Amino acid sequence: MKWEELSAEQQREVERQLSVISRGVVEIVPEEELKQKVMKSVVTGEPLKVKLGLDPSAPDIHIGHTVVMHKLRQFQELGHQVQLIIGDFTGRIGDPTGKSETRKQLTEEDVKRNAETYQQQIYKILDPSKTQLYYNSEWLGPMTFADVVNLSAKVTVARMLERDDFTKRYQSGQPISIHEFFYPLMQGMDSVALKSDIELGGTDQKFNLLMGRTLQKEYGVDTQVAIMTPLLEGLDGVQKMSKSLGNYIGIDEEPNEIYGKAMSVPDELMLKYYELATDLTNEQLAELRQGLENGSIHPRDAKMKLAYTFVRMYHGVEAAEAAQQHFVTVFQQRALPDDIEQFTVPAAELEDGKIRLVKLLTLIGFAASNGEARRSIQQGAVKINEEKCVDVNADVTPQNGDIVQVGKRKFAKLVIE
Repeated sequence: MKWEELSAEQQREVERQLSVISRGVVEIVPEEELKQKVMKSVVTGEPLKVKLGLDPSAPDIHIGHTVVMHKLRQFQELGHQVQLIIGDFTGRIGDPTGKSETRKQLTEEDVKRNAETYQQQIYKILDPSKTQLYYNSEWLGPMTFADVVNLSAKVTVARMLERDDFTKRYQSGQPISIHEFFYPLMQGMDSVALKSDIELGGTDQKFNLLMGRTLQKEYGVDTQVAIMTPLLEGLDGVQKMSKSLGNYIGIDEEPNEIYGKAMSVPDELMLKYYELATDLTNEQLAELRQGLENGSIHPRDAKMKLAYTFVRMYHGVEAAEAAQQHFVTVFQQRALPDDIEQFTVPAAELEDGKIRLVKLLTLIGFAASNGEARRSIQQGAVKINEEKCVDVNADVTPQNGDIVQVGKRKFAKLVIE
């Protein structure tokens, strides 16, 4: 299909879609093929099939995970169809991308439990009516050993060792299990089975995405376009957002927690967070960028809007308003919030009216373990009635109405019963 064959209106629509699709994208392979696919879709009215595979190796989604999901949502708003694959089969192996050792295989129960949690969270971003949900065990499970041998014959070991992580492990003498080679093959077979037009993934997924093109060609299917989105740095501003590193914002966290964490996003990353992880339009983003550059928008105000946006997207406008008011009251005015949640301390837990401070923090849920409680105390993060507590062995005498604070965002009003 030639560009000159399109009407002026069709050309404008193609350009509009390509502008939205390319927002925040690192690489498109190949770009001309994407343009051809969009042109064909605009002319015929047939939506493109846009694929994303999710291996439910961890149950919680954070802001970093949502970068590619927001790109999917943009495709949906352009009228295209999302193919969302829950990798219940591939998840039992685990993606070796970026790993220095063989990943532990998940049990079927682990995968099922995590997949259910994923589904609850992804529809906070995606439109369910424009999302086709698949489990790749549907087509990978029935494959015979002969099918697997035939599949493996289509790719050489040399090609597999082009992957940077495999190469490093091979050169350093780290073991590589044969089953790990099958991960990109299985992900590629997902694209073959669904005849995907486009597959999305982070930059670390490039090898896997291109394997989909390779296998589609081998099996006589029109090849997909690979679109890579950047990896989002976490709150430390350095390393990729990760729950294990503690530099993340979880989309299922409490509104005040999301808001407070968002306010700690480094200034230099603020626009990147807006571009990759919010639902602001290109026009709104351009206006914000211009305002920050010419000084008409203060960085603090822009960051408060970012925090508000995150809470609004995942908890609604009312929760966003409340979280913003909470932040202003507690942090800007240095006052205690008005709506402090009450926590009951059973009198039976007291001995002569006293309780170990470490035990109190775990009892009201402000620490998951005694060790975490001790660390909070040692770091000077614990206050009772605005008095800092620094003795990890201290006993306290709790009274009705005492205010316990841990960090900047956790408050509790004690009730003794």
